[in-house]
Amino acid sequence: MTKQNVSFIGMGVMGSPMAGHIAKAGHPTTVYNRTREKADAWVAQYPGTDADSLQSAVREADIVLMCLGNDQSVEETLLGDQGAMAAMRKGTIIVDHTTTSAVLAQRMSAAANERGLHFLDAPVSGGEAGAQNGALTVMVGGQQDIFDRARPVIEHFAKAVTRMGKSGSGQLTKMVNQICIAGLVQALSEGLAFSERAGLDSKRVLDVISKGAAQSWQMENRGETMVENEFDFGFAVDHMRKDLGLCIEQAQQVGAQIPVTKIVDQYYAEIQAMGGARWDTSSLIKRLP
Repeated sequence: MTKQNVSFIGMGVMGSPMAGHIAKAGHPTTVYNRTREKADAWVAQYPGTDADSLQSAVREADIVLMCLGNDQSVEETLLGDQGAMAAMRKGTIIVDHTTTSAVLAQRMSAAANERGLHFLDAPVSGGEAGAQNGALTVMVGGQQDIFDRARPVIEHFAKAVTRMGKSGSGQLTKMVNQICIAGLVQALSEGLAFSERAGLDSKRVLDVISKGAAQSWQMENRGETMVENEFDFGFAVDHMRKDLGLCIEQAQQVGAQIPVTKIVDQYYAEIQAMGGARWDTSSLIKRLP
């Protein structure tokens, strides 16, 4: 395996273990986080170094991976004052694992090309557990040859890495993923609320129906915790609302009808109003009596 100099920007609950898998695979890895304490904590756990500035983190990198919060944080990180692109060597590959708009991905790709750099939009699915276990699903937009060069690094934390097409295609695919999840979680919430009202043993119900056509990742991984009223893990409601907002905006642009997604987005707004902004997305069941 050819070793590449890797930089990873964003040491959150996803980025930290993702970078850890890369470092443990033997790639020289430098991390950067705006809050230095998180980068220091990473260095204490994994073989690698932390940088004291964004630009110093990326100067010697062959590939720079990022997992940030939203469109604004990506744009500021890459193109803002003391932005990362200005310090990168020509030919550096940028892989953005942040869930953003497709428009942002296309704009960052164009900005990279103007500077002799390369950009891949590569949002992920699988949540915190997927990142920790190296089992994320990664959907990628960008040039085939650049994808082929970046894929061996990405595979260290992924069970599936697929190029979906040109720049922005990875983000569009992630939107499909979130649209599907929104409907599934609402349906599972309604089913379990019905089970409780009907006086059934909901855990036994889950055991039975998970062996049939109703089976889903959400049922297998969140069903029992929903019954037990546990929502202090996984993908936060705030993040889901951000993602669904991107889906709704994109649907308007392409003329797609996503009525259930719009309804579930408002249900998540109710969860936020209940104080559940940081609860797991399976907390939709909390709004059902």
